[in-house]
Amino acid sequence: MTTIGLIGGMSWESTAVYYRLLNEGVRARRGGLRSADILLHSLDFAPVAEMQAQGDWDGAGALLAESALRLERAGAGCLLLCTNTMHKVADRITAATRVPFLHLADVTAKAVKRRGVRRPLLLATRFTMEQRFYLGRLAAFGIEAMVPDEAQRAEIHRVIYEELCRGRIAPASKARYLAIIEEAAAQGADGVILGCTEIGMLIGQDDLDLPVFDTTALHVEAALDFALAAESQAA
Repeated sequence: MTTIGLIGGMSWESTAVYYRLLNEGVRARRGGLRSADILLHSLDFAPVAEMQAQGDWDGAGALLAESALRLERAGAGCLLLCTNTMHKVADRITAATRVPFLHLADVTAKAVKRRGVRRPLLLATRFTMEQRFYLGRLAAFGIEAMVPDEAQRAEIHRVIYEELCRGRIAPASKARYLAIIEEAAAQGADGVILGCTEIGMLIGQDDLDLPVFDTTALHVEAALDFALAAESQAA
């Protein structure tokens, strides 16, 4: 099994979900007492969030590149950045390392295309919804994602940072997210991308009729496919 390197802690709430799903996935695929071979570097999120707020993406990129190098040196055979927003600096990670980097937007885009979805609604942090680093990556796969209006983006962002990243699940926030999705569906959205790794803690496929793309779960499945490929071929 290839060792999976996780750059986590942004926030640790969703990184914990990564850890659980990876281990559950190996057990489901291989059975018995099997579990995932993981190296995790969990960063302190507060300084990273401050860099985001100040627009210090160079500083954040340097920090994450160093994290990736630490994992590579420790023996990771692939790398996952356990946050959508920080894929803004993914190029800094790939430039600093040699092992495969499983890009979350690419993994998501491929899943969206497989379902035949063309105009999914993207729910994420303001950085991810408003900047081109993620939307442009989806567009390269022919996916023109919709984003909520400005007031809705502000509320989605607030819930992520003030509630989900702090482990708070509020029914009122869930209702607000579902209302935003319903409005987007009326405007032509044919799917929903949970484009922040914490959003899957709040809503999921059971809450909606539209196809839901939980980026955390999709990232995990891609990592399992990669990590277990050699084992599968040997078998």
